[in-house]
Amino acid sequence: MVIYRASKVFKAPIKYVYDWATDFTGEDYLIWGGKHPRIILFKTKTKVVYAYYQDGSDGKPKLAVGIVALSPSTCSWHLDYYSEEDSETGEYKLVSLGRAKTRLEMRFDNKWKQGKGPSVKDFEEGTNSLWGKYAERLEKDYSSGKKASE
Repeated sequence: MVIYRASKVFKAPIKYVYDWATDFTGEDYLIWGGKHPRIILFKTKTKVVYAYYQDGSDGKPKLAVGIVALSPSTCSWHLDYYSEEDSETGEYKLVSLGRAKTRLEMRFDNKWKQGKGPSVKDFEEGTNSLWGKYAERLEKDYSSGKKASE
C-alpha cells in the first residue's frame, strides 16, 4: 500500500466549496480534460456511486467505480475506489481559513494490483494539477455568483 497526500486552497467559503466539490456530475471530466464521462449510478445528500473509464497504464480504457460517503456536517467525504488496476480509499476534509478561503486536505491509500503505481511525487503532482483545474473553475463559478450545485 502507498499513502499519498495533497491539499488545495480555494478562494471561496467552506460551504460553497463543499457543495461544489461534492456535486458529482457526468460532465466533471470536462474540467480536467479527461476523455471519459462519469456515469452517476446513485446520488443522494449522503452518498454518490459512479462508474467511468480511465486510461490505464497500457493506454487502454479501464473500468472504475467510486463510492463516496458525504458528511455535510463535517465538510468531509470518504471515497472507496475500485478499478481494474488499483483500489483506493480517499479522505477529503475541508478547513475554513477565513470568510472566503478554504483548504482541502486529502489523503489516499492505494493498493496496486499489478506492479507498482506512480511514485508519491508523480501521484501528488497529478492530484495537485487536477485540483488546480477544479479550483480555477470553482473560483470562477463563485465569483460569477453561480450556485455551487448548478
